[in-house]
Amino acid sequence: MASAAIALLLLGLKGFAASETGSVAMLGSLADTALDLIASLVTLWGVRVASEPADSEHRFGHGKAEALSALFQVFVIGLSGVAILARAVEQLIEGQETANAEYGIGVSLFAIGATMVLLVYQRHVIARTGSVAIGADHVHYQSDVLLNIAVIAALAIDQYGGVKGADPLFGIAIALWLMWGAWRASTQAIGQLMDKEWPAERRAAFLKVAEQHPELAGIHDLRTRTSGIHDFVQFHVWMDPKMTLDDAHRVMDEVEEKLMLAFPGTEILIHPDPEGHVDRVPVSALEPTTETIH
Repeated sequence: MASAAIALLLLGLKGFAASETGSVAMLGSLADTALDLIASLVTLWGVRVASEPADSEHRFGHGKAEALSALFQVFVIGLSGVAILARAVEQLIEGQETANAEYGIGVSLFAIGATMVLLVYQRHVIARTGSVAIGADHVHYQSDVLLNIAVIAALAIDQYGGVKGADPLFGIAIALWLMWGAWRASTQAIGQLMDKEWPAERRAAFLKVAEQHPELAGIHDLRTRTSGIHDFVQFHVWMDPKMTLDDAHRVMDEVEEKLMLAFPGTEILIHPDPEGHVDRVPVSALEPTTETIH
């Protein structure tokens, strides 16, 4: 809500500055702020839905709502980037000049200050909640600071430095930056929707905690995925085949307890196998992500 409020305020100010200056760089900054507002509202919806508990129709929760909201943002950002790029090229060819640079510079300086306040608050929220969506939003607003600095540079060089064409060139750079950001966001969202495995370092850290229990003979068939702010892990463990069911259950509870402390909020499913057991029907798709630890 704080993110949406800041974006709404800056949208009005940048709309005024864009109309007064005729700057493509300012127009790009305006479009980026409009996208910030849309992204904040969609993220608000995504986080709200993703945080709802699992129900009878969604037994794994609603976490992928965050990824769906991210894909919508990617579409809007990519479309805006193309439009700004076309406008910048047109202005570069026509040689249209900017005016009233002080309006754009003043608004951009105010935007930098407001964004810095929001970044401090977001860091506080991320520390308390660990939200992936807000973390991504935080990274986006960090880049907004650089975007506003670029707008100030474009206006100053074009109008005060007398370097004609600087503004549309900065506009082209901003458009390309927006499209690059859309591409990066799309890969992250698609990775979640496709149940992409955790990064190798995080998987290794998880296994390091799990393998510490002295009664485990080995760990194999580790599978991991993330859905919004929820993580899911399942794996097989080798245990003494003479162990009673009660003892095996106790061991798995102890392993799960340690893992939950190290990876809070993760849903863990452990399957016990007698030591040395190998599944008769190997699944070739799992081979690249299968670790065996003795």
